[in-house]
Amino acid sequence: MPVEKSIPVAVVTEAGGAHLGAYFSALLSCKECEGVVVCDPSGENFEVAKKALGEKLTAVFKDLDLMLMKAKPELALVSMEAVNAPPVISKLLDEGVHIFAEKPACTAFSQIEPLVKKAEAANLNLMFAFANRLTPAVLKAKSLVAEGLLGELYGASIHMVADQTRLKSDSYPKTWFADRDRAGGGIMTWLGIHWLDLTTMITGENVTDVSGFTGIVGGRPIKIEDSAAMSMRFENGAHGTMNAGYYTDSGYHSYIKLWGSDGWIEYQEHLGGRTEMPLKWYSNKDKKIVEYDGPMDPKGYTPYVHRCVQAAAGLAEPPITSAEGLQVLKTIFGFYEAAEKGGVVKVG
Repeated sequence: MPVEKSIPVAVVTEAGGAHLGAYFSALLSCKECEGVVVCDPSGENFEVAKKALGEKLTAVFKDLDLMLMKAKPELALVSMEAVNAPPVISKLLDEGVHIFAEKPACTAFSQIEPLVKKAEAANLNLMFAFANRLTPAVLKAKSLVAEGLLGELYGASIHMVADQTRLKSDSYPKTWFADRDRAGGGIMTWLGIHWLDLTTMITGENVTDVSGFTGIVGGRPIKIEDSAAMSMRFENGAHGTMNAGYYTDSGYHSYIKLWGSDGWIEYQEHLGGRTEMPLKWYSNKDKKIVEYDGPMDPKGYTPYVHRCVQAAAGLAEPPITSAEGLQVLKTIFGFYEAAEKGGVVKVG
């Protein structure tokens, strides 16, 4: 993509902001980002930003209003505790700033829905940090579904399993990630949400009904779920299940398997996020399993942040629409409601 425009970008964060190293690195290499300012009331991340961004860091601020007045960013990467994010996003939108938001960016669905409506009314992008969307193998799976490989979707099975190591550290229970009042949720809002988003993106089917269970199966002193089991129904009537949890000693065991009237697709990522054969599929017509042999990269936060900057600059379509992000959050918080009350909650 030829560079036609570059824009000023802000990183709005605080002590404990997530994924900042990845975001700074991505902005440093992004040609469409002309410069970066960092707003952090604690000042904790200023030195990290200076080391990561070098001359691309143009200013630091502790006050959001002062940053907006002096820097006038066109895009803001908001990486804050979920409980603190909604009013900050609202103020940025009021100033005409596009948003890249660390998920879940809220602790209740009622907090995020009006922000999406505000963004849409102002023709601004509100893009959640679902970085797996641009993984080449994921895009291939999406294209296979669009081409009709599955036929009619019948069922989906999703696993998003991560390590217990983080839960066993002495410091983790004290962080905002381990407190639902601050984080919005546990394994489902932090990691499971990525794979739910991928499933709806690949299939083109939103979830309409959810039920299930959450709990702390590892016995750690945390205020979030470390295990979740969700049942779901999709728009076309297909059924799905999702098992998300901190179960392994290290690494990830994650996959999505989709079954349809005309075939099946399986996408997976295992230890370290690398799998030699991340995608395979089967067509009832051809009667053979095909293994993906396409590119493995680019993937992760760098290409995703680049695309978000390009979208804010008007050079590309956003990697996710605000409506798509909202639907995923609606499903997650609907699931929490179902787990707390029992029964089924309609989200569609």
